[in-house]
Amino acid sequence: LEINGLRKSFGTNAVLRGLDLQVQAGHTHALLGRNGAGKSTTLHILMGLIQRDAGNVSVLGMDPNVVPLEIRRSVGFLAEDQQMFGWMTIDEMLSFMQPFYPTWDMALAHDFVRQFDLQPTQRIGTLSKGQNVRLGLVLALAHRPTLVILDDPALGLDPIVRREFNRDLITHLQGQGAAVLYSSHLLYEVEPIADIVSILKDGVICRQDTPEHLRDDVKQIVLTAEAFAQHRESLRVLDSQRFGQEFAVTVTHFAEACERLNADGTKFQVNELRLDDIFAAYVAGKIDLPSDTAPSLTAAR
Repeated sequence: LEINGLRKSFGTNAVLRGLDLQVQAGHTHALLGRNGAGKSTTLHILMGLIQRDAGNVSVLGMDPNVVPLEIRRSVGFLAEDQQMFGWMTIDEMLSFMQPFYPTWDMALAHDFVRQFDLQPTQRIGTLSKGQNVRLGLVLALAHRPTLVILDDPALGLDPIVRREFNRDLITHLQGQGAAVLYSSHLLYEVEPIADIVSILKDGVICRQDTPEHLRDDVKQIVLTAEAFAQHRESLRVLDSQRFGQEFAVTVTHFAEACERLNADGTKFQVNELRLDDIFAAYVAGKIDLPSDTAPSLTAAR
């Protein structure tokens, strides 16, 4: 899967402003962004459900603007609002879906149903949210796709069920060589399964990296207001907060920051960050700047 310069607007609202993204075979790629950042729009463009305004998109070597039905037959897609016929049983739903996919494997579908603790004769309208998501995963995987696209599929589930869903996903995709694009707004959720993380902000990818390198590269340093004022132009700051006469500063290129601070003997403390803290710094970071005087209650009035 490859995206170059993807743009999409709805009226005067520019949602995607030149997005670039690649998903390699056999990799699980997490697309992260706040609600409304354009994740679902991106995935709907990939599936040919809406047309892009500009840019180049290749899904399994095909253009979704040109052959959307062929892409939908080839890709395993699970949307956050998966719609199914409530009056059908699970078995009936499997039989209904089979003709749409030339590579549908009914034996594999039944294996998934058993492994996911679903009852073939149960009507879909009586399934819990978690069971619905598992059935959606069955439908997305039963035709043995080489590319799976998941649009925040576990949205609305409690944390335990979300964890079980991701465990099932890992179990059935690892070792199959399938590429996975997993959209979410929760970094901690995709951390155990993602090979690559891309963070979407303001319609573009603002950071793409492995979870391990993100943790090594982005850290929080605590230093005095005077030291921050001296070094802030040379630090790559994502977020800074003032606490009295000290600043907690989230920086990228941590090794480079350490060299600069150590060069003149600046004292500082280092705090490790969780991946969800790193994600928040990228998409919602705010920078407080040092000044000669700390803010006071009088000034605030």
